[in-house]
Amino acid sequence: MKIIPIGIWGGYPKANSATSSFLIEHDGFHCLIDCGSGVLSSLQNYLPLEKLDAVVISHYHADHIADVGSLQFSKVINFYLGKPTPALPIYGHMKDQENFDKLSYQNQTIGIGISEEDVVQIGPFEVSFCRTIHPVYCLAMKFSIGGSSIVLTADTGWRDELVDFARGTDLLISEANLYEEHLGKSPGHMAGSEAGKLAKLSESKQLVLTHLPLHGNIKKILNAAVAEFDGPTELAEVGKVYDV
Repeated sequence: MKIIPIGIWGGYPKANSATSSFLIEHDGFHCLIDCGSGVLSSLQNYLPLEKLDAVVISHYHADHIADVGSLQFSKVINFYLGKPTPALPIYGHMKDQENFDKLSYQNQTIGIGISEEDVVQIGPFEVSFCRTIHPVYCLAMKFSIGGSSIVLTADTGWRDELVDFARGTDLLISEANLYEEHLGKSPGHMAGSEAGKLAKLSESKQLVLTHLPLHGNIKKILNAAVAEFDGPTELAEVGKVYDV
């Protein structure tokens, strides 16, 4: 498996960048994880849009779905240009029926429901889910092939269940939206120390931090994570290929 950060920011993107999103690939199958602000533009640096095989949405906050409409429109344009492609499956939970219904559009994209109880096959990946602590229903996800796995926490505050969910993963991609002084003041998000603690307790092999704040010195978040977890740890880097 290969996974590439497409964007790393939480809330909204900095100039010429994108909110937290990842492209995961194996044997020519490409799956986009979240599709928020700026993601569609950034994605095209690494993959033509028509080569995308699936999308998985963690939840329906704008910084995770803002570019879904643009992705759908790109397929409509290709259709009218005489270059139709198969309907693109977009996986999302059904706890918000209004937003889930918007994942299906003009037979160009098809919404497929997921929940925390599900284990689904998406191309070559076995994908399982875990509910997170967030103001809206949100799903962490684990992509597995054989004995290898990548876990993405999506947006979450600390939740003990995530420790077992991420147990022994090869790569833990954790949100780290808070500085230590803001811990507990913004519900549904973790600080760097908590991401590091999650990696340590779950015995993850590598930690990558994402959904980063737009203010302050984000190296402080990295330092807080490193203080808790002594394995390889870094801030997500757009365009970098992580191999598992």
